[in-house]
Amino acid sequence: MKLGIVIFPSKKLQDLTNSYRKRYDPHYSLVPPHITLKSPFDAEESDLKQLTGQLWDIAKKYKPFNFHVSKVKSFHPVNNVIYFKVDPNDTLTALNQDLHTEEVTGGEPKYAFVPHLTVAQDLSNLEHDDVYNSLTMLSIDHEETVDRFHLLYQLENGSWTVYDTFLLGKEQ
Repeated sequence: MKLGIVIFPSKKLQDLTNSYRKRYDPHYSLVPPHITLKSPFDAEESDLKQLTGQLWDIAKKYKPFNFHVSKVKSFHPVNNVIYFKVDPNDTLTALNQDLHTEEVTGGEPKYAFVPHLTVAQDLSNLEHDDVYNSLTMLSIDHEETVDRFHLLYQLENGSWTVYDTFLLGKEQ
């Protein structure tokens, strides 16, 4: 089964992100706005009990923390993804690293960790330039507290749903 680990932001930030995603992100209906902590990976259903135990162990190591969204950025020219930049912080980086150990989820990430909320993807170069230039005029200065992360699994129709939620600083 295909799994992923994410942070869902507040409704206010999800609403702002979705106001653009519904126009510019073909994955809008498949998963709510999120910060990816661990990109999709494969696991056997029989491994879920052990995996969730490991995720609880990681979650209890961390206290709730703040993150800040500061501006619109793009991964262009690598790919035409436009996103709200989540400023890196020590806790977010450490949490991401803990979720990428061989014992937990199969090892190192494919890409460097760039915390973000995707607002547009799968755009042509012309669309990307037009949307990006428009969105960079936005003034974004949003801070909020994270107190949990989620293990998601992918359904047959390609959408994602929560398998379990892990509260930071709490026992299972």
